[in-house]
Amino acid sequence: MHIRYGFRIDMLCDAPMPLLAMMDIHPSRRPDITMADPLVARQFTNPRETVQTVEFLDSFGNLCRWMMVPAGGIILRARGIVYHSGFAEEQCPEAEAVAPERLTPDLLPFLRASRFCETDKLASAAQQRFSAVEAGWSRVAAICDFVHQHLRYNARLATSTRSAFEVFEEETGASRDYAHLAITLCRCMDVPARYCTGYLPPIDIDKEHREDGFSAWFEAYLGDRWWTFDASEALPRIGHILIAHGRDASDVPSLTAFGPHRTVQFQVIAEEVDGARFPISSSRRREHSVRQSLFSGSGR
Repeated sequence: MHIRYGFRIDMLCDAPMPLLAMMDIHPSRRPDITMADPLVARQFTNPRETVQTVEFLDSFGNLCRWMMVPAGGIILRARGIVYHSGFAEEQCPEAEAVAPERLTPDLLPFLRASRFCETDKLASAAQQRFSAVEAGWSRVAAICDFVHQHLRYNARLATSTRSAFEVFEEETGASRDYAHLAITLCRCMDVPARYCTGYLPPIDIDKEHREDGFSAWFEAYLGDRWWTFDASEALPRIGHILIAHGRDASDVPSLTAFGPHRTVQFQVIAEEVDGARFPISSSRRREHSVRQSLFSGSGR
């Protein structure tokens, strides 16, 4: 299947200011783009004039753009179509935990505490709840189940400063809060975990209870690779399109403005593409339904 993605963001400012944008699809997913209209920055007061951007990769391998916003403001726009298998994220109940002494140096940042993931405050709670669960996939699945049941989903209560411990205490939040809490509990149990942000279309779910377009999830390192988990969902979702990943949300802000500004428009689109040009296979749909039924009675 194919997923249409994109956004338009209008920002106003009285004086020129630097802006860092992290909104391009991640380099690992760019080969799947089948129709691209790359990010374009234009002057708000004169939309015919473009604003030059400088591309670079950050320390986590995310694609970033650095630009100088002119006085008056800027319009950021991108859209495209990306291929997706149409299946929920791959599962591997046999994936084993990796002992800390066997982890490579590049994985260690995802095992330590970070800005929104205070492992010291949740270590005791994690040990009490998950030490008896078999290490590996079963333990990460148990953490996801706990987070999903412990929190009440409410995107309207989301804030940019709430930490995993505060989420644990307040028992509510949006997708980023589910991800932060699950990541923290994984790290407390010596499982490397990293925060992911990207597009997630509302496929086969209740649209009224999801964020529009952008969402957050996490990846846990088991066996010899990273695996996708989403603690905000009872069943594996379809359509995760990665934009960026890092230790937590502080590493992957969509926009970082270095000056006074006001956002007057922020529209995001992420939806399944219909039509003869991008056909949806009924056999794939049926196969996906079978996959979901396999997990409905035995957890993740």
